[in-house]
Amino acid sequence: MECISVFDMLKIGVGPSSSHTLGPWRAAERWIKELKDKSRFDKVEKITVDLYGSLSLTGKGHATDYAVMLGLSGADPERIPVESIDETIAKIKSTSLLNFNCERKLPFDGKEQIRFNRKFLPFHANGMTFSALINGRHYKSTYYSIGGGFVVQEERKISKANKIIFYCTFPYPISYGDELLKFCDQLNLPISGVVLENEKSIRDKSSIDVELKRIWNTMLECMYTGCHTEGHLPGGLNVRRRAYDIHKNLVGDYTYNTPEEWLQTIRKTEVKFRQILKWVSCFALAVNEVNASLGRVVTAPTNGSAGVIPAVLMYYLVIENHDGNFEDIKRFLLVAGEIGSIFKKGATISAAMGGCQAEIGVSSAMAAGALCELLGGTPEQVLVAAEIAMEHHLGLTCDPIGGLVQIPCIERNSMGAIKAINAAELALDTDPNNVKVPLDKVVNTMWETAKDMNTKYKETSEGGLAVGVNLTDC
Repeated sequence: MECISVFDMLKIGVGPSSSHTLGPWRAAERWIKELKDKSRFDKVEKITVDLYGSLSLTGKGHATDYAVMLGLSGADPERIPVESIDETIAKIKSTSLLNFNCERKLPFDGKEQIRFNRKFLPFHANGMTFSALINGRHYKSTYYSIGGGFVVQEERKISKANKIIFYCTFPYPISYGDELLKFCDQLNLPISGVVLENEKSIRDKSSIDVELKRIWNTMLECMYTGCHTEGHLPGGLNVRRRAYDIHKNLVGDYTYNTPEEWLQTIRKTEVKFRQILKWVSCFALAVNEVNASLGRVVTAPTNGSAGVIPAVLMYYLVIENHDGNFEDIKRFLLVAGEIGSIFKKGATISAAMGGCQAEIGVSSAMAAGALCELLGGTPEQVLVAAEIAMEHHLGLTCDPIGGLVQIPCIERNSMGAIKAINAAELALDTDPNNVKVPLDKVVNTMWETAKDMNTKYKETSEGGLAVGVNLTDC
């Protein structure tokens, strides 16, 4: 049985992409561990990294080469001061030396030793091979970044569907929505309660709370940073940050000093329908502008879709329930994580495999279901909300201009957040007995759609807006 924790689905990392940045970063860390386990680390004379498929085609725009160098340098994406990233990369480039895992300095020329290969490896669209030269021999290991920061090696493949299995011992193992509902009925618990019982089987309750608070604080700080940072995004498209201007117009003359005070301040602002739309969009844009700037975000379930869940949760806290507290945040994140895991098990959360339906579509479904539970929805209505949100993202392509997680990615987060809220409201007014399309059917349909989708619409920048809009037009 495949078991995925909420902390697997919601990871803290550095942008702009979970599959193209965080994944290669983690792969580099795993390769170092592999070298150490085989007593080869101290013997390495030269490192070469080959990137394949989508990692190669859009890797430059996703800072994949930066991520590889940072991972090889021993930096932790959860803890590294993001303001030090440019300095670290610049030092490697200027000195042609890489401090391998902060232990050994090796000659390193990124232009020569990180190679972008356009061909695709058969196992997954995001493949990379690390090679160590030792006494004239090359020792190679291939890893795959399968979306959301998950990294695997090919021998873990099961069946022909390229699904990945993670073994664990959850007392209530869940692969499908129907199984989740059975456990809710059996235990007389909401979805968040069932998920919490599973989490408690692998970590104590205090650890769960600490980590969930850290995830929420990262989301809140990310929104705060994005709303208070003016200027243009890096990468060459010259995209102006919009969250700053939207936020300035919405917040008015109120003053505050911390993200927590800011949250309380927003509760005092005008909340007509148009303002609500703008606030939700502002929160989502803010997160993904931070993400596009190599800032720290929470994969939810990916970096490219990191803005949807915090925007919808913030909507609940500042619009729907001014008395909302950590218990509400906890329930929201637990439900969101479980819905995301169902999509990962039954389909994919990798845009390189399934297009943007696998990122924004899944994040919108996660947020819709989580919001539905907080608004009083039954477990059945929660899954209805998730189904509605995904149903209206089916077929969404991934076609980033210039290979950057900026256009149309940033705006798509605001649209995904709005759809999630609408889906939750529709679900609350729906009798689940009358639903024609259950969640499990839409998960399967998403996967079938992903397999049918042309490769040029799967994070390759070879179709759609990526070729329809020239960089010179920007």
